[in-house]
Amino acid sequence: MTKPLEGIKIIDFTHVQAGPACTQLLAWYGADVIKVERPGAGDVTRSQLRDIPDADALYFTMLNSNKRSLTLDTKTAEGKEVLERLIKESDVLVENFGPGALDRMGFSWDRIKELNPGMIVASVKGFSDGHHYQDLKVYENVAQCAGGAASTTGFWDGPPTVSAAALGDSNTGMHLAIGILTALMARTKTGKGQKVAVSMQDSVLNLCRVKLRDQQRLDRVGYLEEYPQYPHGKFSDVVPRGGNAGGGGQPGWVLKCKGWETDPNAYIYFTIQGHAWAPICKALGREEWIDDPAYNTALARQDKIFDIFAIIEDWLKDKTKFRGGRHPAQVRHPVRAGAVDEGDRQRPVAARQRHGGGGRPQAARQVPDGRQPDQVLRHDGGGHRLPAARRAHRRGAGPTRLQQGPDRRHAPGQGGLRRTAAALP
Repeated sequence: MTKPLEGIKIIDFTHVQAGPACTQLLAWYGADVIKVERPGAGDVTRSQLRDIPDADALYFTMLNSNKRSLTLDTKTAEGKEVLERLIKESDVLVENFGPGALDRMGFSWDRIKELNPGMIVASVKGFSDGHHYQDLKVYENVAQCAGGAASTTGFWDGPPTVSAAALGDSNTGMHLAIGILTALMARTKTGKGQKVAVSMQDSVLNLCRVKLRDQQRLDRVGYLEEYPQYPHGKFSDVVPRGGNAGGGGQPGWVLKCKGWETDPNAYIYFTIQGHAWAPICKALGREEWIDDPAYNTALARQDKIFDIFAIIEDWLKDKTKFRGGRHPAQVRHPVRAGAVDEGDRQRPVAARQRHGGGGRPQAARQVPDGRQPDQVLRHDGGGHRLPAARRAHRRGAGPTRLQQGPDRRHAPGQGGLRRTAAALP
């Protein structure tokens, strides 16, 4: 089974997280991604947040597996010549430089089209072209604020709150990957390349669409019935922060369960969906609520929702898991091994790789195996390649040395690492 992007070559001029998250995803699906790095230093995340001395940081390795690495100084004539050759034989160039950087390098869109009419140039920017902030640099949390996510996250009596999930960075990378794949499909019809641009602000804003929905509803009726402030609180002219409210037609909240006194994640997100109301009432011993008009609609319950949640929380005090309407609801820590569900362990979602220094195993994201026809973009798990190590990256003689990370098969217990290096064609 071949991977869907085999035969596609990508020049990866990105660094830190948004761009590398995009190109790593494309590499998982078979694209040959050549990561272009600064001579002598490489991607800044090779040393950022390092926990093993003189080894590439986890920040770098988690985002750059399955790529090859090229040291290239585009300020030199030799470096420009190498880049021209790469452009002629590649399909996609991905960059997250500041505005105008490619032009200053001598590789404007017109020049790239001249070298390769089928080239797709994909860019990550903080703000879209033409925006009055287009010249500003943007980072993860800035994007969450500029895109509106922070303004509606947190509790109503507190400040805006940014999410620990990478809504600004990795989310932007996923949007960019979709744009690149669409452009590749368009090229099969037209034979022509095109520019793809994604801004971090717009990517965050796209994930806030339900809040845009709420803003329009608020403008029309002056209140939001599913928010905890209704009906006793006051609404201004902007969507308020809603705490742990579900933000939809099903009231929900985070409630304590067994062990909360010592376990910071011993909580359950409990959702009261309409079709589950009768089973919930029976479980709570409140069957009289099932047909009571003061309780049997979501709007009726909203007036007394926290009283209902207090009763549910008391019922949960000796329980560690709840499946209401077959929806798992427990709060889980994203990284602690002890918090991984047995169902997660049975899915091949993580490959283990040796770190370039210290010999410590570390987690590396792998697209799950599987060949079921109803599962989209499953990948055959044929092999996992580590990022090119910094020592290999530095060893390159001049700007034309291409380093490829070691190979390691997914199956547990198989052999060590095999180093390979490929010279630039």
